[in-house]
Amino acid sequence: MRRPVLILSLLLTLVVSLSPVAPAAASAGAIAWVPCAEDPAAECGTLTVPVDWREPRGETFELAVARRRASDPAARIGSLVINPGGPGGSGVDAVVQGWLGFTPEITSRFDVVGFDPRGVARSHPIMCSVELLLQAPDPLSIKDQAGFDALLAHNRRYRDDCRARTGPLFDHADTGSVVRDLDALRAALGDDKLTYYGISYGTLIGQLYAERFPRRVRALALDSNMDHSLGTRGFLDSETWTAQDSFDEFAAWCGRTATCALHGRDVRALWADLLARAGRGELSLPGRPEVKLSRFDLIYEAFGAFYGPAFKQLAEFLAALDSGAATARAILTPPSATAGQAVNDPTRVLCLDYLLPVRDHREYERHLRRSERIAPDMLASPLGFSVTASCLGTEAPIPNPQHRLRVDGAPPLLLGNALHDPATGYPWAKSTARQIGREARLITYEGWGHGVYGRGDCPTRAIDGYLVSLDPPDRGARCPAVPPAEVSLLRDRPPTGPIPGLPGYRFSF
Repeated sequence: MRRPVLILSLLLTLVVSLSPVAPAAASAGAIAWVPCAEDPAAECGTLTVPVDWREPRGETFELAVARRRASDPAARIGSLVINPGGPGGSGVDAVVQGWLGFTPEITSRFDVVGFDPRGVARSHPIMCSVELLLQAPDPLSIKDQAGFDALLAHNRRYRDDCRARTGPLFDHADTGSVVRDLDALRAALGDDKLTYYGISYGTLIGQLYAERFPRRVRALALDSNMDHSLGTRGFLDSETWTAQDSFDEFAAWCGRTATCALHGRDVRALWADLLARAGRGELSLPGRPEVKLSRFDLIYEAFGAFYGPAFKQLAEFLAALDSGAATARAILTPPSATAGQAVNDPTRVLCLDYLLPVRDHREYERHLRRSERIAPDMLASPLGFSVTASCLGTEAPIPNPQHRLRVDGAPPLLLGNALHDPATGYPWAKSTARQIGREARLITYEGWGHGVYGRGDCPTRAIDGYLVSLDPPDRGARCPAVPPAEVSLLRDRPPTGPIPGLPGYRFSF
């Protein structure tokens, strides 16, 4: 089972002006709202924006948007624009299908508005060959310079295919351009200032908006934060550390929880044996002996479970792999390739936001060996190495390279993060808060998984109170953990929906 690039929930940056003076306001187009086909109680529309903001009179595309009006018009504050992460999460789907589960405190007072960022879903999607996508080399199996060169050649073929299918927008899907789209959407909604909630990669959109348009911010709630200041080594090492941290938490949970299918067993020894069997080609999906799992596939399955966290399902899956039973489902369901089929792959956004160069196989091997020391169980971050491997060969300069945030003149900004987030690790949130400086308020959720909104009353009340009353929590605020649920509830996507950043894949539970 070949694993294409995973970018389960992340986020990043924009080329910004060094001037503290905000750029001129984006031109506000009109949105013709009509009932959404999927749910007439929601309204859908489009906003016309330039493909290239440097040429505002050039080619345009239609940015897809959706909203649910405030249920109490008399108490309405304005619009709350949301982004569910990815890159690749559909804000339109999040609004129409109610993925994010906002409380009545929010839905009564705000028109909740979602948009599909450029290159995603209904907003001029980046389209690519599924066959080429599934031919991507396993990032953990690049053994020599010939394999490294083969990866570069594959990336070149894949980029050429995506660019040919997509057109000029392929090279203008960076988050800096998304920030300009967001400001045009704010103006089109009639809001003088932006109220925004973004999760995962959606936090990068909010961070860069505050940097570029600090005086147009009313409130930004940034849930599970990206750190856009990292180079190749910092990105890989921090992602690998947080993946191992989640594995440690899973093993500890099994040790203390009688309902864990591996309770009473040596979880680390079992995991090491499964990795060895996968490396020898001896491991298959439960109930599907024809589908072989590589080491990278197995690591991906665990990493996907940590998002929930779906500790119970992961333990059952590993027990079934060990025994050969066909009684447990995989965490992730892979796509099937059909000749000529294309898929929306917004992972190009990462390659336009992150320049992560690796000179040759020797340097790549050093990154892998260092990761194995950082993460003796997980070996490497599947997200980190997927992003890095898939973006190799991207030519510099990129439109939105990494840099330390420079926010000046914004109101207080609320950041939230789980202590044991597998994808956007807690150190990223602390680093981002330090970069923002005195405007940042970081609330720490002392639990697990990706996304803190909805994980108990404490973080939910804190975010609601900030968005409604502009009342941020005290500095150093912390929220107690809610025990991992028996059934996973993923905060930034529906449990059976598409996985942003992993085209064609779905969670199985």
